[in-house]
Amino acid sequence: MGKGFFEGWYFKQQVAGETVAFIVGRADSGAFVQVITDERSYHFGFPALYKDKKIVIGGCVFGADGAVIELPDIHGELKFGELTPLRSDIMGPFRFLPMQCRHGVISMRHTVEGKLQIGERCMSFDGGIGYIEKDSGCSFPKEYIWLQCNNFAAECSVIVSVAHIPFVAFSFTGCICAVTYAGLEYRFSTYQGVKILRADSEQIYLSQGKYQLKIDIIKKGNAHALASPLCGKMLGVVREDNSAKARFKLIKNGRVLFDLTSENVSFECVHRQCKFGK
Repeated sequence: MGKGFFEGWYFKQQVAGETVAFIVGRADSGAFVQVITDERSYHFGFPALYKDKKIVIGGCVFGADGAVIELPDIHGELKFGELTPLRSDIMGPFRFLPMQCRHGVISMRHTVEGKLQIGERCMSFDGGIGYIEKDSGCSFPKEYIWLQCNNFAAECSVIVSVAHIPFVAFSFTGCICAVTYAGLEYRFSTYQGVKILRADSEQIYLSQGKYQLKIDIIKKGNAHALASPLCGKMLGVVREDNSAKARFKLIKNGRVLFDLTSENVSFECVHRQCKFGK
């Protein structure tokens, strides 16, 4: 890994309204594991991270089939079912260009079994669902909105990000979004001509061809601080909310394909005014 570079993996699991996410990565400033629950966040530093078929950091092991967690006051084991990747790279043709930050979705949805002990509390994730993504590059965008949810009454998963993208001598507002529902995948993206009608802390509204995706943030939960990459070092700070409530509507030619609400939405909004679109 060269200097001025970071890479990190985001493992999220949910069950019965409970959420725990592990952010595992390395940067110029060292390797780390961050943990975010509904109540708080944790940061643990390590001298190194080793990656082959699995990610090994300290006493923790993360892989496609599950995770073994051995951290101060946090330990347990999780088993993952078959992962559900997207049909193709969510970055589209932008994956071939030099970008400040590259985003990848490893699994939109998979089953989770196992237990975690966090402090005095034992949490069972049997019958739970999970999500995995990866980021790499030098820095997070200076302004962005990120939202992810796969905890619905129906089998549905959504990931969306709207961000300020610096590129060579100019910059633009970029969007990547994937929705899986009823066995189908829907994609909204800059490289497919998406129109960002609104993207702020209250609503994300995208339109592309005959499809619209409207997400209304009904209620925000507690946002907790996480270290974020800045020029290859974990010197930035973002706040992530894993218990926001939002309503999701996917529309095709004026017909509503689904109208779902979740109280376990993960949400980050990093912007002076946290507002994109018209």
